[in-house]
Amino acid sequence: MPTKFQTGHTPSNHVKAPDGSEIRLFHEVKGGGLSECTLAPGLTSSSISHRSVEEIWFFTEGSGLVWRQQGDVEETVKVERGVSLTIPKHTKFQFRNIGKKQLKFIIPTMPPWPGQAEAKPEVGPWPTSF
Repeated sequence: MPTKFQTGHTPSNHVKAPDGSEIRLFHEVKGGGLSECTLAPGLTSSSISHRSVEEIWFFTEGSGLVWRQQGDVEETVKVERGVSLTIPKHTKFQFRNIGKKQLKFIIPTMPPWPGQAEAKPEVGPWPTSF
């Protein structure tokens, strides 16, 4: 049976992500899901890792910093509109908004987000806002 077509606009309602940011859910298919993440100016997410999903982040607004760590490999990158990055499975990560506008990015999640238990709390480089 084919998957039903899905069409929509950016939802006005959001869910709270395990890292404290706001997530607006778009669509989900068998192989993955699509959402938009928003973090208000001056805020810093909690540090987490994902147990089974991988993500690609594409920044559409604002400016911020993203910290990622896998074993001994660690980096912090500046992000702004047009930057993309990956969050492989088991990567520790944390992000913060360093600008005056909301930090927004689009997230394809593969496979689809399985629920709150997916996120594992981690220790990151910055104090969290949540």
